[in-house]
Amino acid sequence: MKRTIEIGLLQSKGGNYAAISCASRAGVLQGVEEINADASLDVRFHIVERDPEGKIDRYAPLCRDILQNSQARHIFGCVTSASRKEVIPELERFDGVLWYPLPYEGFEASERVAYMHSCPNQHLLPLLDWALPVVGKRAYFVGSNYIWGWEMARIAREQITYAGGAVLGDRYLAIGDTELDHIINDIRVLKPDFILNSLVGDSSYAFLERLVSLKAEFGSVNSPAVLSCNFTECEIAPANGAATGLISAGPWFEPENGQGGSLLEMSRQAVHELANLLHNRPQAEKLSLSELVRAASQDGYQPKLDPTNLHAAQPVIIARLEGDHFTEIQRFSAQRADPYLTRYIPRPQSSSFLKVIA
Repeated sequence: MKRTIEIGLLQSKGGNYAAISCASRAGVLQGVEEINADASLDVRFHIVERDPEGKIDRYAPLCRDILQNSQARHIFGCVTSASRKEVIPELERFDGVLWYPLPYEGFEASERVAYMHSCPNQHLLPLLDWALPVVGKRAYFVGSNYIWGWEMARIAREQITYAGGAVLGDRYLAIGDTELDHIINDIRVLKPDFILNSLVGDSSYAFLERLVSLKAEFGSVNSPAVLSCNFTECEIAPANGAATGLISAGPWFEPENGQGGSLLEMSRQAVHELANLLHNRPQAEKLSLSELVRAASQDGYQPKLDPTNLHAAQPVIIARLEGDHFTEIQRFSAQRADPYLTRYIPRPQSSSFLKVIA
């Protein structure tokens, strides 16, 4: 007989990044349906759901509510890095675990978080390694004004500079902000080879729509390429066709025209991973995440999560959006996550990167 385990779901059904959160939510719902129907597993999940409505100040209280007022210890959710960081203190205080299914900027390894998507050595660095020789070395950054945008720009600046390139501009918008005149004018004047777009949700869709007219001014030969590490299938429709040609990096793209992309798939996989970690281990839901991973390993199961940093190894796929689907350009085998870039050693083009000025 299956034992019923409550799990939390903390994703927004509306707000500035609803397409992203709804895709992730759909992945959790699909995963739970599959687990509950799987007769080979001795667990079934019951969802305790809360809706933050895309408001940053609602994530921590609702996370606390789930942990205090239900039996759920494992919560699937959060979209932005800001919301993830908001809930970590609540997870620490009330003994919870967050299963986080989106790409993020790295430089974090909480014992309370299962990082199921990818970090910079699994998305940004491979994307730049591919792009710099192909599209050019003159970059322009635009991102949402919080840690995701800031850190993506910082890492990319270092990589591009060491490759002998240049960053022509670096601009930020509040999440949901669509006032873009100053950024579009910048790009018109500076004419970069490519744009690294780290905007989130509505800001990104508005930016891509404005770029359509600008690209018409430039002509197809001189138009900058648009690169992204967070744009996937669930955002094609909200972007209204303006994202055609965008080049994205991630661990998974829909094999055919789909709606959710890697955000749905990593959420679905996260539910399956928890079920496999709990299977045939009564009361294991009360263990810490690292204890749970170790116990499963000792029983012969190969966890997706690295026991040292609780990040999943992921393949790297670079793909171009063509109409309503992504076409794969290049694929790399599964990369172990290196959230602090400890194995990344940039190589300067000249003998000295730093200069002493008297």
